[in-house]
Amino acid sequence: MKKIDKPTNDYPAFYQMYMDCVPNDGELIQHLKAVIPETEALLSSLSPQQLLFRYRKGKWTIKDIILHLADCERVIIYRAMRIARADTTNLPGFDEDLFVSNARANTRDISNIMEELKAYRTASICFIKSLDNESLDRSGTANNFPLTTRLLVNHLYGHHRHHLNIINERYLQALSALA
Repeated sequence: MKKIDKPTNDYPAFYQMYMDCVPNDGELIQHLKAVIPETEALLSSLSPQQLLFRYRKGKWTIKDIILHLADCERVIIYRAMRIARADTTNLPGFDEDLFVSNARANTRDISNIMEELKAYRTASICFIKSLDNESLDRSGTANNFPLTTRLLVNHLYGHHRHHLNIINERYLQALSALA
């Protein structure tokens, strides 16, 4: 399996919490694959009512988080593709709260949301496998921040893992306290 190490160069500080979630073993593709069945197992343990739970007013539901992962999969891989292809355009940012408030995740079946996330992940992995080190280390800009393709593809896993940690640490703990 192809090794893809974490970025070693400087990157914007807000990526650090996501990079901290990425193992240092270079097995990025395996981690991207393995986190999907882990996510499915977690979601299948929850009732439809629990998937709509917010641990605090104003927070997203669990369904919102999973659809957010799918939306971000699209954005992150699009940015990675543009940078890998040597596009130096400053790519626009996006408002994740706006996306969530207009995605209507809570009206959708969780299996449909997971189907969408899995389709994007499969396509993302195919793209990532195609990248050589030169493409991975190519630099670009998104939302006025310098970054590399390597950072973005690692961010894909770190972002997913970060949100699973949030579900486990905040949502599930709050749900168990209510039981």
